[in-house]
Amino acid sequence: MPKFKMPAEWQEHSQTWMAWPSQGYTLGDTDSEVLAARKTWAAVANAIVRFEPVTMLCEKQDFKIAASFLDESVVLIEAELNDAWMRDIGPTFVKDESGKLAGVDWIFNGWGAQAWASWDKDSKVAETINELIGVANLKSSLINEGGGIHVDGEGHVLLTETVQLGEGRNQGLTKQEVEAEIHAKLGTSQAIWLKRGLTRDYDEFGTRGHVDIVACFAPGGKVLVHVQENPEHPDYEVSKEVLATFAQHPELTVVPVAAPQVLRDEEGFVDYSYINHYVINDAVILCGFDDPNDERAVATLQSVYPDREIVLVDARELFARGGGIHCITQQQPK
Repeated sequence: MPKFKMPAEWQEHSQTWMAWPSQGYTLGDTDSEVLAARKTWAAVANAIVRFEPVTMLCEKQDFKIAASFLDESVVLIEAELNDAWMRDIGPTFVKDESGKLAGVDWIFNGWGAQAWASWDKDSKVAETINELIGVANLKSSLINEGGGIHVDGEGHVLLTETVQLGEGRNQGLTKQEVEAEIHAKLGTSQAIWLKRGLTRDYDEFGTRGHVDIVACFAPGGKVLVHVQENPEHPDYEVSKEVLATFAQHPELTVVPVAAPQVLRDEEGFVDYSYINHYVINDAVILCGFDDPNDERAVATLQSVYPDREIVLVDARELFARGGGIHCITQQQPK
């Protein structure tokens, strides 16, 4: 059996995969919600395609509408979809020792078989993409999503106890069993477990703790951490916990990324996070919130990625639906 390894996100991509929102809460109920969803997904795709190719899976009946919003260089491919969170439904790409690409096909069950979720189509997306590009489909025994993991390409992987071990996912497994499967599929050797994710992520349409709004690796042994500076927000305590966890890893340099100043929306405390950016060839696509801290985040990301352009895209409509820019994208390494 060949050994596989997941490259870090900042290593070169051949393309980005996305999915067009076609139904359900992701798209929205009213005309204005539907328009907002389409505009936001398109804004992300159109920002990325300036720097690398983008392939968008799309339901057949939505081809014309999608094309009217998207840059003409975005490639549309027909596929059946329940949802549009490509990070979670698509394959996690890995390479073998000779550099040959394969795609990990996790078990996808609607973020722990949540009552509102349907996944009869989405559970087949990873295999569909692997077939489309002609790479091996590496089936995993683990219920997991791409937003629940982050790697540095140097052996570390970030996980969250409430995701990989939580309700509706892998409750019968021990930490060691989860780690064994993660390491086998991603080529990692050291798992860093966070106790929980951001508070809002446990609401109805949350993922129950995805790591990709909490912390992520960056080049040069750095880890970017979402830091809520306002003690009135419940994530103030979450941030303290996460920083304490990384304090046990002196091999990593913590780069604090201040949360947006806004604390609430109509639903309650927000989980707006700049951690949910997407690193692509020559750029970083960064979540914007029309917030005073947007520019601080741009400066922080520019210091971490001095050779890349930092591109702000308003992500509030994504977060209103339970995700961000990283959640709707999936990199295919070169």
